[in-house]
Amino acid sequence: MDKNVLKRLYFFVLFVILVYFANKVNFSALVGTDNQFFTLFQFFGPIAGGFLGLWGGLSVLFAQLLDMIIVGKSFTLLNMLRFLPMVFGALYFALIMRRGLSRIALFVIPLVCIALFVSHPVGRTVWYFSLFWLIPVVAAVVPQHWKGQLFFRSYGATFAAHAVGGAIWIYSVPMTAEQWIGLIPVVAYERFLFGLGIAFSYVAFTTVLDYVITKADVRDAVILEKKYALFH
Repeated sequence: MDKNVLKRLYFFVLFVILVYFANKVNFSALVGTDNQFFTLFQFFGPIAGGFLGLWGGLSVLFAQLLDMIIVGKSFTLLNMLRFLPMVFGALYFALIMRRGLSRIALFVIPLVCIALFVSHPVGRTVWYFSLFWLIPVVAAVVPQHWKGQLFFRSYGATFAAHAVGGAIWIYSVPMTAEQWIGLIPVVAYERFLFGLGIAFSYVAFTTVLDYVITKADVRDAVILEKKYALFH
């Protein structure tokens, strides 16, 4: 096997393992369900896309599949759909640094999610809830040279994941308009923390990987934005 491919595979497996165990640390309960939680996974899952590109999205998918197999969840359509939010969050984090047609998804998918939400009978009455999902659209057009671009990128990723999750949620979990309204401050608080977590974990991982790369021959194994490495 090609050495560079093998090196990437090591990091791919590493991120799968990290995501899997982070998904075991509960942060807050999901409204409308029993025994389902946001986890530590929400604080750094999307950064896999920053280091592994499109493979980062696959690492997030593999980690969730691994969890499903180990826990023994059934492979229902709904359980499979619940993989999509964080996979798209990771892809968003990867694609936002690219140019060309691949970035169109950053605009289209959140807007489709808004359309799906307001097309639902309950969603139509609380349409303003879906305005959260304009954040990833705005973040995608922020110039990359801005000093605060990492925060836009991080909040874009977490709200992109929220957009996909919200569109799935409203069609799969019965909730009243009052419950959705009550979620507005909760979403603002949680996503504020998730966005900060994504940004700071990206800096931390970049710093560690920058050190590792200087000590080992793994330069081509990951995508590394050295400007985010501390002490560089």
